[in-house]
Amino acid sequence: MNQGQMHFRTHRVEQTSQVEAGTRVTLSGWVARRRDLGGIVFIDLRDRSGTVQLVFDPAKGTPSEVMAQSETLRNEYVLTVAGAVVRRDPQSVNPKLATGEIEVRVDELEILNVAKNPPFYIQDGIDVDESVRLRYRYLDLRRPQMQQMLMLRHRVVRSLRNFLDEQDFIEIETPMLTRSTPEGARDYLVPSRTQAGAFYALPQSPQLFKQLLMVSGMERYYQFARCFRDEDLRADRQPEFTQLDIEQSFLSLPDFHAMMEQMMAKTFAEVLGVKLPQPFLRLTYEQAMHHYGSDKPDLRFGMELQDLGAVVAEMQTNFRVFQEALSKGGVIKGLVVAGGASWSRRQTDDLVSFVKSYGLQGLATVAILDSGIKSSIGKFFSETQLAHLAAAAGAGQRDLLLIGAGATHTVLPALGALRNRLGRDLGLIDENEFRIVWVTDFPLLAYDEEQGRFVAEHHPFTMPKWEDLDRLESDPGSVRAQAYDLVLNGYELGGGSMRIYQRDIQERMFQALGFSTVEAYRQFGFLMDAFEYGTPPHGGIAFGLDRLVMLMGGGKSLRDCIAFPKTSGGTDLLTNAPATVSLEQLHVLHLQVDDVKAQAEGKGPDVTLAATPQG
Repeated sequence: MNQGQMHFRTHRVEQTSQVEAGTRVTLSGWVARRRDLGGIVFIDLRDRSGTVQLVFDPAKGTPSEVMAQSETLRNEYVLTVAGAVVRRDPQSVNPKLATGEIEVRVDELEILNVAKNPPFYIQDGIDVDESVRLRYRYLDLRRPQMQQMLMLRHRVVRSLRNFLDEQDFIEIETPMLTRSTPEGARDYLVPSRTQAGAFYALPQSPQLFKQLLMVSGMERYYQFARCFRDEDLRADRQPEFTQLDIEQSFLSLPDFHAMMEQMMAKTFAEVLGVKLPQPFLRLTYEQAMHHYGSDKPDLRFGMELQDLGAVVAEMQTNFRVFQEALSKGGVIKGLVVAGGASWSRRQTDDLVSFVKSYGLQGLATVAILDSGIKSSIGKFFSETQLAHLAAAAGAGQRDLLLIGAGATHTVLPALGALRNRLGRDLGLIDENEFRIVWVTDFPLLAYDEEQGRFVAEHHPFTMPKWEDLDRLESDPGSVRAQAYDLVLNGYELGGGSMRIYQRDIQERMFQALGFSTVEAYRQFGFLMDAFEYGTPPHGGIAFGLDRLVMLMGGGKSLRDCIAFPKTSGGTDLLTNAPATVSLEQLHVLHLQVDDVKAQAEGKGPDVTLAATPQG
């Protein structure tokens, strides 16, 4: 048949199982599989909605010219076919397919395009290096698993957008080209052609613009914002990402939290059919760190950290590690492994090596065996004292108590990481469960030893808790923030705060961060000026859309839920970016590269060389 004589489709593949037998349909898609059974050809035709079996059988009405064409078909050829839907015989039903009870007997075929053999099979569960998948991302995205993830993303965005529309938020776009700011991660810089030596920065977030929208009286704003951060990458980080950015005025923090809970509950119910209990659990930062060793605790399993400092203090031990922890204001924390008393020395040594990678010097072990107590610190404690320690931690018969001691900022994260590892290794985590929690009352500032000054834990526009504000100058490290994170299964799903909206408080904040008056005004004068024209109380939150979709879809990497992601090294294997550019392009941007000769000969590295402004 000549191309263009057939309509492309009357139905999608998934719809064929819902039509009456004998209905004539026209389908379009890709050949997923071909089987020739000696005169009868079977084709699995795949489109975005699913897969259906096509039958080419001259005894059932397939014309000879169509049979001849079917002999030439190969995987990934693009087809349009027409024929009648028929019910399969009971013995030939395929329960693995949603369309497995029917097939289409083809009497018309149009080959829209041919295809080379792909570098990997277009099917789920393939064992192929991720770099190959990313190089041929357009083929990887044909796999049902990948298409389902992107369709899940679409449904999530639709649900979130509908909720915010119902709550009278309006969607407003903010600039992609803005100025560089000194706080936070490194910026991606964009040189200006018209102003030599000057640079734009791609936004790390729309923070300042959304606050200015509150000054403007927009009251309720949101956008699905593209953001950029030049930082080291991990499985849950990408150099460019999408966040659902939300800001509101004239709403108390409890009411705002309740609204965000309703939004998340509605999205999980609509998209996954999952009911999230409301209200969400709340933990302060201090509670999260001391009970779980993390400000993003995974609550799908127990194994909480136990405070043993008071118990050890009563014992008056001469064990130096414990003594130093107590005398220097540190902590002694225990972690109970149910049934772990029989673990070998090799197994416990592996755990010691693990916590050392987090800066903790070691672990003390107490195993409650049927024959008695075995401990790595047995020569410093009597068996009665060890039994008292175990009981205080909640350890019982055949359990293993792991104890870490030292500085609080070292012990808690190390044991928190160990807790997460044990939760995975021991199979304590239900991968189908969703446990969500607010973590609140974060420290406003943290002291950076390298910079010799305080830095903002979230960002410098976060409002201190009112009851702590008078300590901003005298004891800045003790000030808590009106900041909050929403945490899902051990991942930070979103973070936000109530914002500073009065100029005098913002100036005090900049002073606490070590900004001079001149520097603060040079960087943020436009914001402080705006605060003088009637700024309402406001606050907001930003949810990581990519991470939300990853968690809802059961993915292990952000790359599984972004259409065209970067590698862990920040490169795009599909387009080979970043790449060198011509000398002409550099010249109009008033730039030069370190190795001009290599650039001119096209021998530069795969990443752009460091650039410096010309005179």
